[in-house]
Amino acid sequence: MLRRFSAGLAWLELWLAALMALCVTLLILLNIVTRYFGAALFWVDELAIYAMVWMTFLGASAALHHRSAISITLLADAVPQGTKRAILKTVDVIVFVFALAMLWFCWRWFLPLDIARAGFDTQAFQGATFNFIYAEPTSTLGVPKYLFWMVMWLFALGATVHSAMHLFAKDPTP
Repeated sequence: MLRRFSAGLAWLELWLAALMALCVTLLILLNIVTRYFGAALFWVDELAIYAMVWMTFLGASAALHHRSAISITLLADAVPQGTKRAILKTVDVIVFVFALAMLWFCWRWFLPLDIARAGFDTQAFQGATFNFIYAEPTSTLGVPKYLFWMVMWLFALGATVHSAMHLFAKDPTP
């Protein structure tokens, strides 16, 4: 069941990453056209950067599912199959611990219970926690940055699911 959920999540992540790649392409083309006509839209650059960041994090999470992230396999390729399995399981443990740490850091950074306790009042939240994550706007778009930073949650959740799937699989080989 975890394998099917991970596969479905990876498919969704890749689809969204492809959509973000299309957005980046269209935004850059829009930027070229508007600059050519002397009417540059400065928010386009910032939105293209955020779309590229989302594309990267979503693709990285899906790469964990497919075991297609860049890796050095010199050692694993040179050892017997049993040792190779042990190396891959060790890597799975490290990636799983990293994913859990990312979830914890996101929890500590966004403080979802604290903002809820403050009634989603950012002023009260900031006064109680000295955390200004919900108040900082983007430079040219003027929307809160935390909306773009939410990709960290998505990456952490996806990485946790994908790494757990590999960790609890009987055969760690790709």
